[in-house]
Amino acid sequence: MVSHSELRKLFCSADAVCFDVDSTVIREEGIDELAKFCGVEDAVSEMTRRAMGGAVPFKAALMERLALIQPSREQVQRLIAEHPPHLTPGIRELVSRLQERNVQVFLISGGFRSIVEHVAAKLNIPSTNVFANRLKFYFNGEYAGFDEMQPTAESGGKGKVIKLLKEKYHFKNIVMIGDGATDMEACPPADVFIGFGGNVIRQQVKDNAEWYITDFVELLGELEE
Repeated sequence: MVSHSELRKLFCSADAVCFDVDSTVIREEGIDELAKFCGVEDAVSEMTRRAMGGAVPFKAALMERLALIQPSREQVQRLIAEHPPHLTPGIRELVSRLQERNVQVFLISGGFRSIVEHVAAKLNIPSTNVFANRLKFYFNGEYAGFDEMQPTAESGGKGKVIKLLKEKYHFKNIVMIGDGATDMEACPPADVFIGFGGNVIRQQVKDNAEWYITDFVELLGELEE
């Protein structure tokens, strides 16, 4: 166990901070919003709950849910235009503060790149710092599956991305922040994991995270001290 003061020091000296997106950076769970928009909300949110609890391998759960939703390119674009995701209170200030300190900020999501890039743009995070799943469409815009080669399509994918970031940029100290089991599993290779329960509390994460917060203001406070 690392002491809380050591964790705080590691957070304040991080050279990269990675955020999960759904229910962390944004208030919603992107795939559930897409399901609602496409009229299959109930079946899909039950699958998401099982996947987040770690009961189903991530890729199988993603495949299963997308097969039900069958989102077209037009539906994804309309979802973003008509129901844009809501940023979690405090995230804009936190990201901006980290960037002022020359900390690299990444978004690592099991959600969809088209939605995550929209969120990244709101936070001034370059799209090169976004890792998420890519939906595939036929030339007529119909759903054609997803890119199964993306690391984020796999269980343990977030850890793979962090390992890759360490190799590419030689980061010494990476912090992962997120609400779910897949975020907690990314530490190690992340040096610190901070569980976030500001939108939804996942008991497994709350019970096992060495540092658990419900408001980004707490992390902003750490950077101000």
